[in-house]
Amino acid sequence: MAYSHTNSKGQTYYLHGKVVTLRGGRKQQIYYFAREEKADALDALPEGYEVVENKRTGLPMLRKEKK
Repeated sequence: MAYSHTNSKGQTYYLHGKVVTLRGGRKQQIYYFAREEKADALDALPEGYEVVENKRTGLPMLRKEKK
């Protein structure tokens, strides 16, 4: 079951992650939220990250935990 977050507006988003290739050929892991659960959905938050919400739109985002 994918990790889900319900925002302040009552909408549910599912966390996804994938590895993308940048222009220089370097590979980087990215995370994003989507309203529908897709094949690349993640079961849990990555370690060291927390969910924050955009105040204007309510869209959830990941950021590194503040110490």
